[in-house]
Amino acid sequence: MVLDNLSYGSDHSGLICGYVFEQGAPGQSLNTKEALAWLSNRENARKDAFVWLHFNLSNVAAEKWLHEHADLPEEFFETLHEGSRSTRIEHADLNLIAVVNDVLHDFAFEASDIATLWLSVTSNVMISARRKPLQSVDRLRNAVNHGELFQSPTELLTHLLRDQADVLIGIVRNVIKKIDDIEDHLLADRLNHKRANLGELRRVLVRLQRLLAPEPAALFRLLQRPPVWVAERDVQELRQSTEEFAVVLSDMASLQERIKLLQEEIAASVNEQNNRSLYVLTIVTVLALPINIIAGLLGMNVGGIPLAQHEYGFWIIVAIVATFTVIAGRLAFRKNDGD
Repeated sequence: MVLDNLSYGSDHSGLICGYVFEQGAPGQSLNTKEALAWLSNRENARKDAFVWLHFNLSNVAAEKWLHEHADLPEEFFETLHEGSRSTRIEHADLNLIAVVNDVLHDFAFEASDIATLWLSVTSNVMISARRKPLQSVDRLRNAVNHGELFQSPTELLTHLLRDQADVLIGIVRNVIKKIDDIEDHLLADRLNHKRANLGELRRVLVRLQRLLAPEPAALFRLLQRPPVWVAERDVQELRQSTEEFAVVLSDMASLQERIKLLQEEIAASVNEQNNRSLYVLTIVTVLALPINIIAGLLGMNVGGIPLAQHEYGFWIIVAIVATFTVIAGRLAFRKNDGD
C-alpha cells in the first residue's frame, strides 16, 4: 500500500507545511528533514530566526513525530485529547498553549462544521496542528506564501486571530443576508418554513459564540503577565486583536437577538392565522347549528312530527331555519365586533 494515499494532504510525518523566518525576510519553505535539522540545532540558530510547523493530526504519524522531535510540554498533548475545546491562550512553562476553534472551508452553517486548531508558541518556534482543513490557518499560510513579513511567532499568532475574526465577519455578513431574505418573506406573508431556518441559524451562532469566545480569565492572565520573551509590541497587538474579536462576537450576539425577534414575529403571525381560521370555522359551525338541530329533530321516525301533513310545511320549516340562522349569525358577529 502506498503511504501517500494515507497522508491526508501531509508528508509521512504529518507535516502539512513548514517555514523558517529571518529578520526582514519572508518565510522560506521547510520540509520535514530541514525542520528536524533546524529544531535539533535551534540553540545555534540566529537570534531573530524562528520557524512555523503546521501538522495534520488525521495522520497518525503527526502526534508521534511531535512527541519525539518537537520538545513540547505535556500540557499541549493533554489539550489534544481533553473534552473542553473552548478558545483560550494560556501559559505552560515558557510556552504559550492556544486552543483556537475555527470553521471548515465548506462551512454550511452546520454545527459540525466547526473544528479545533491547537498551537504551541515559544520565542523561536510555533507549532500548529489540526484534524480538519480550517479557513483561518490557511489564510495565514497564504499570507506567508505571498511574502508577508513576520517578526516573531507571537506576530503569527496575532495574525491568525485576526484572520479568524475576518472569517467570522464573513459568516456574520452571510447570516445577515439570510436573515434579510427571511424578513422579506415575512413581510410579503410568504413564510415557507423560514422559522425552522431561523432556528438552525440561531443554534449555529450560539455554538460559534460559545466555542470562539476566548476564556476571559486565561486571556487576562496572559495579557497581564506575558512570557518574558514576548515583546511589548506583540502584547499590544494581541490585545488589539482580541478586542477586534470581541466586537465580532458582540455583533453575533446582536444577530441572535434579531433572530429571536423574528422568531417571535413569525410565531405571532402563525397564531394570528390560526385564530382567523378557528374564527371562520366557528362562524360556519354557528350558522349550520339551527339547520342541523331542526333536521335532526324532523328526521326522527316517530309519530307526531309537526307539519308532516301540512300543505306548506316544508316552507314553514325553511322559514324557521332561516330565522334562527339569521339570529345566530347576528349574535356571533356582534360578539366578534364587541371583542
